[in-house]
Amino acid sequence: MSTEDNQDPADDPMAGWAEALEEQKRADDAPPAHEPGGPLSGNEVPRSFSSAESPLNDINMVLDIPVQLSVELGRTKVPIKYILQLAQGSVVELDALAGEPMDVLVNGYLIAQGEVVVVNDKFGIRLTDVVTPSERLRRVSKG
Repeated sequence: MSTEDNQDPADDPMAGWAEALEEQKRADDAPPAHEPGGPLSGNEVPRSFSSAESPLNDINMVLDIPVQLSVELGRTKVPIKYILQLAQGSVVELDALAGEPMDVLVNGYLIAQGEVVVVNDKFGIRLTDVVTPSERLRRVSKG
Protein backbone atom coordinates (compact mmCIF):
# COMPACT_ATOMS: atom_id res chain seq x y z
CA MET A 1 0.00 0.00 0.00
CA SER A 2 1.15 3.53 -0.72
CA THR A 3 1.21 6.31 1.82
CA GLU A 4 -1.83 7.80 0.09
CA ASP A 5 -3.86 4.69 0.99
CA ASN A 6 -3.19 5.34 4.68
CA GLN A 7 -4.52 8.91 4.64
CA ASP A 8 -7.62 9.78 6.58
CA PRO A 9 -10.52 10.17 4.07
CA ALA A 10 -11.62 13.29 5.96
CA ASP A 11 -8.36 14.99 4.85
CA ASP A 12 -9.17 14.46 1.13
CA PRO A 13 -11.85 16.90 -0.11
CA MET A 14 -12.43 14.79 -3.25
CA ALA A 15 -13.10 11.57 -1.27
CA GLY A 16 -16.65 12.68 -0.48
CA TRP A 17 -17.34 13.32 -4.17
CA ALA A 18 -15.99 9.92 -5.17
CA GLU A 19 -18.16 8.22 -2.56
CA ALA A 20 -21.26 10.16 -3.63
CA LEU A 21 -20.67 9.33 -7.30
CA GLU A 22 -20.26 5.64 -6.47
CA GLU A 23 -23.47 5.70 -4.42
CA GLN A 24 -25.31 7.39 -7.33
CA LYS A 25 -23.98 4.74 -9.74
CA ARG A 26 -25.25 1.95 -7.47
CA ALA A 27 -28.65 3.66 -7.24
CA ASP A 28 -28.85 4.06 -11.02
CA ASP A 29 -27.97 0.39 -11.57
CA ALA A 30 -30.56 -0.86 -9.04
CA PRO A 31 -33.93 -2.06 -10.41
CA PRO A 32 -36.87 0.31 -9.85
CA ALA A 33 -38.66 -0.12 -6.54
CA HIS A 34 -42.11 0.18 -8.10
CA GLU A 35 -43.91 -0.74 -11.30
CA PRO A 36 -44.30 2.04 -13.87
CA GLY A 37 -47.56 3.83 -13.24
CA GLY A 38 -47.96 2.17 -9.85
CA PRO A 39 -48.28 3.98 -6.53
CA LEU A 40 -45.17 5.43 -4.90
CA SER A 41 -44.30 5.25 -1.25
CA GLY A 42 -43.79 8.55 0.60
CA ASN A 43 -40.00 8.71 0.10
CA GLU A 44 -39.75 7.69 -3.56
CA VAL A 45 -39.25 10.18 -6.38
CA PRO A 46 -40.75 9.27 -9.75
CA ARG A 47 -38.25 9.16 -12.61
CA SER A 48 -39.79 10.56 -15.79
CA PHE A 49 -36.63 10.15 -17.87
CA SER A 50 -34.38 7.30 -18.90
CA SER A 51 -30.79 6.79 -17.74
CA ALA A 52 -29.53 7.94 -21.14
CA GLU A 53 -31.20 11.36 -20.68
CA SER A 54 -30.18 11.71 -17.03
CA PRO A 55 -27.02 13.85 -17.45
CA LEU A 56 -28.81 16.30 -19.75
CA ASN A 57 -31.77 16.64 -17.38
CA ASP A 58 -29.42 16.99 -14.40
CA ILE A 59 -27.62 19.95 -15.99
CA ASN A 60 -30.92 21.54 -17.05
CA MET A 61 -31.98 21.60 -13.40
CA VAL A 62 -29.17 24.03 -12.49
CA LEU A 63 -29.11 26.29 -15.57
CA ASP A 64 -31.47 28.88 -14.03
CA ILE A 65 -29.66 29.16 -10.68
CA PRO A 66 -28.37 32.74 -10.31
CA VAL A 67 -24.67 33.28 -9.54
CA GLN A 68 -22.70 36.44 -8.76
CA LEU A 69 -20.54 37.51 -11.71
CA SER A 70 -18.06 40.28 -10.96
CA VAL A 71 -15.18 41.94 -12.77
CA GLU A 72 -12.16 42.88 -10.69
CA LEU A 73 -10.08 45.83 -11.78
CA GLY A 74 -7.41 45.29 -9.12
CA ARG A 75 -6.71 44.95 -5.40
CA THR A 76 -4.67 46.58 -2.70
CA LYS A 77 -4.09 46.20 1.04
CA VAL A 78 -4.29 49.30 3.19
CA PRO A 79 -4.48 49.91 6.93
CA ILE A 80 -7.83 50.80 8.47
CA LYS A 81 -6.58 54.30 9.33
CA TYR A 82 -6.13 54.93 5.58
CA ILE A 83 -9.71 53.79 4.88
CA LEU A 84 -11.01 56.17 7.54
CA GLN A 85 -9.21 59.08 5.83
CA LEU A 86 -10.80 58.45 2.41
CA ALA A 87 -13.01 61.25 1.12
CA GLN A 88 -14.65 62.21 -2.14
CA GLY A 89 -11.89 62.67 -4.71
CA SER A 90 -9.41 60.36 -2.95
CA VAL A 91 -7.43 58.06 -5.21
CA VAL A 92 -6.72 54.46 -4.21
CA GLU A 93 -3.80 52.87 -6.05
CA LEU A 94 -4.42 49.27 -7.13
CA ASP A 95 -1.93 46.48 -7.85
CA ALA A 96 -3.07 46.12 -11.48
CA LEU A 97 -1.24 47.95 -14.25
CA ALA A 98 -3.07 50.11 -16.80
CA GLY A 99 -4.01 48.00 -19.81
CA GLU A 100 -3.72 44.74 -17.89
CA PRO A 101 -6.62 42.27 -18.35
CA MET A 102 -9.27 42.29 -15.66
CA ASP A 103 -10.36 39.18 -13.77
CA VAL A 104 -13.89 37.83 -14.32
CA LEU A 105 -15.11 35.97 -11.23
CA VAL A 106 -18.18 33.80 -10.65
CA ASN A 107 -19.01 33.48 -6.96
CA GLY A 108 -15.43 34.56 -6.21
CA TYR A 109 -13.72 32.02 -8.51
CA LEU A 110 -11.71 33.18 -11.53
CA ILE A 111 -13.27 31.96 -14.77
CA ALA A 112 -11.82 34.37 -17.35
CA GLN A 113 -9.89 37.54 -18.05
CA GLY A 114 -10.86 40.35 -20.37
CA GLU A 115 -10.67 43.97 -21.43
CA VAL A 116 -13.10 46.83 -20.87
CA VAL A 117 -15.42 47.81 -23.71
CA VAL A 118 -18.23 50.37 -23.96
CA VAL A 119 -21.51 49.18 -25.47
CA ASN A 120 -24.44 51.61 -25.77
CA ASP A 121 -22.93 53.91 -23.12
CA LYS A 122 -22.52 51.01 -20.68
CA PHE A 123 -19.31 49.31 -19.62
CA GLY A 124 -18.80 45.70 -20.59
CA ILE A 125 -15.95 43.23 -20.78
CA ARG A 126 -14.64 41.37 -23.81
CA LEU A 127 -13.28 38.01 -22.72
CA THR A 128 -9.73 37.48 -23.92
CA ASP A 129 -8.84 34.33 -21.97
CA VAL A 130 -11.20 31.74 -20.47
CA VAL A 131 -9.95 29.41 -17.72
CA THR A 132 -10.27 25.75 -18.80
CA PRO A 133 -12.67 23.54 -16.81
CA SER A 134 -9.77 21.39 -15.55
CA GLU A 135 -7.89 24.49 -14.35
CA ARG A 136 -11.06 25.77 -12.61
CA LEU A 137 -11.46 22.43 -10.82
CA ARG A 138 -7.79 22.48 -9.78
CA ARG A 139 -8.13 26.01 -8.36
CA VAL A 140 -11.37 25.17 -6.51
CA SER A 141 -9.85 22.03 -4.94
CA LYS A 142 -6.85 24.09 -3.72
CA GLY A 143 -9.22 26.67 -2.14
